[in-house]
Amino acid sequence: MNNQEIVQKLWNLCNVLRDDGITYQQYVTELTYLLFLKMMKEQGTEEVIPEQYRWDSLLKLDGLELKSFYQKLLLELGNSKNKMLRQIYSDASTSIAEPKNLEKIIKSIDALDWYNAKEEGLGNLYEGLLEKNASEKKSGAGQYFTPRVLIDVMVKLIDPQVGERCNDPAAGTFGFMIAADQYLKNKTDDYFDLDPQEAEFQKKEAFTGMELVKDTHRLALMNALLHNIEGRLEQGDSLSTNGDWLKNFDVILTNPPFGTKKGGERATKELTYETSNKQLNFLQVIYNALKDDGKARAAVVLPDNVLFESGIGAQIRRDLMDKCNLHTILRLPTGIFYAQGVKTNVLFFTRGTMDKKNTKEVWVYDLRTNMPSFGKRTPLTEAHFGNFMKAYQAEDRSKVQDERWNVFTREEIAKKYDSLDIGLIADESLASYDNLPDPIKSVEEAIAKLQQAMDLLNEVVIELRAVEEDVEVVE
Repeated sequence: MNNQEIVQKLWNLCNVLRDDGITYQQYVTELTYLLFLKMMKEQGTEEVIPEQYRWDSLLKLDGLELKSFYQKLLLELGNSKNKMLRQIYSDASTSIAEPKNLEKIIKSIDALDWYNAKEEGLGNLYEGLLEKNASEKKSGAGQYFTPRVLIDVMVKLIDPQVGERCNDPAAGTFGFMIAADQYLKNKTDDYFDLDPQEAEFQKKEAFTGMELVKDTHRLALMNALLHNIEGRLEQGDSLSTNGDWLKNFDVILTNPPFGTKKGGERATKELTYETSNKQLNFLQVIYNALKDDGKARAAVVLPDNVLFESGIGAQIRRDLMDKCNLHTILRLPTGIFYAQGVKTNVLFFTRGTMDKKNTKEVWVYDLRTNMPSFGKRTPLTEAHFGNFMKAYQAEDRSKVQDERWNVFTREEIAKKYDSLDIGLIADESLASYDNLPDPIKSVEEAIAKLQQAMDLLNEVVIELRAVEEDVEVVE
C-alpha cells in the first residue's frame, strides 16, 4: 500500500464522523492529534511523550473510558513542559461525540501499512493528507494551501542555498519551507554532503515562519516535525508587533492571505505606509525583512489589486521598486486557487544595497491569457511553466522569442502612475472590439491621476502651513 492509498483510507474515515457534525478542517485537526502519537511510535521517538499517554495506551481502551482518557490526554499534553508537545496540543479538544467513532478511527489508523508509509516518508503522507483537505471545496482549507507545482517552480527559480535563512511570514501549513528544504536535500544527498555544523543549521535555523490561525499553525508544526525541520515557527500575526523578529532574511517565499483586516483596521505593526489592505501590508513586511546586501530575494503570490491599487498602493509599489529590483512578474492563470475568481501573480524581487532606484526594468510573463481553465479536470503541471522558466533563466532575456514575455522600463511604469497591471496579451477569445482599452481601467487610471494630484496638493498645503508657522514665530 503506497502513501496515496493510505491518504485515501484516512480521508474516507471522515465519513465515520459525519453524524457527529464534524467539518473537514476539524477532522484533519483531530487526525493530527492521533497521527502525531502514532508517528512518534513509528519513528521511535516516543520518549518525549509521557509513557501513560503514548499510542498503545489508546489501543487498550474502548467506549466511554476511551473517550474520557483521550480528553484527559489532550489536556495533559497541551500543558506539557515539552515545547513541541505543548504547541501541537495547545487548547486541544475533541470534536468526536460518539466513543465508538473514536475507537474506529484509532483502530483504523493502527491497521494501516506503516512499514511502506515510513519507506515513502511520513512527511509525504501528511502533506498528501493536507493536499486532500485543500482540494475539498467544502473544507475551505484551500486558502492555506498553495498548489505544490507552483511552490516547486518558485523554489527552483529563487534557488535557496545552504546556509541561507529562509522564511514564510504567512506560513499556512509550511509548504514553501518544506519544499525549499527538500530542494536543498536533493542537492546535498539529504545534507550528508555537508559538515555537521552546516547540517545542524539547516535543521534548526534555516527554515522559519509565522502563521496566524492556531489550528493551521498546529498542522504546520506537525508538517515541519515529520520533515525533520526544527526552525522557529511561531503562531501569531506577522502584521503586528509579534512579527518584529521577521528581519534579515536571505530568502522569503510566501502566499499571504487574501482580503482586508476585519473592520478595515490598519496593521498594528509599525509600517511606513498605513492601509487596511493585508496584501499591501505583507508586501511591506516582506521587502523590509530582506537583508540589504544585494542578494536577498523573494517570490510572493499576490492578487491583481496589489498591482493597480492607487494612492497608498502606488506609494508602496514605488517604495518596493526603489528598495528592490522588481525584475519579474508572472501573471498566473485563473482557477488554480480555491476562490475561482481571484486573479493572482508572482512577484520576484531582490533587495538592493541602497534604498533608491533599484528597479530599472520589469519583465512580465503572461501565463493567464489564452490558457485553459484549470481545475480537477485540467490540473496545473510544471510543464505549463516550462516556457516561463526558460525565459526567467535566460542569460539574455531580450533574445527570448515568446509573445507572452514583455519588458517595461521604470520610466514607462512611472507614466502609468506606477501601476504594475501590465504585460497581458490580447485575448483570442474576444472579438476585436473587445480588445479595445478597458473603460474600467481607464476610470481607474483617472482616479489614480486624481489621487496623485491630491497627494501633491496635500504636500503643498503642509509646506504652506510650515511657512505660516515660521512667519508667526518671526513676528
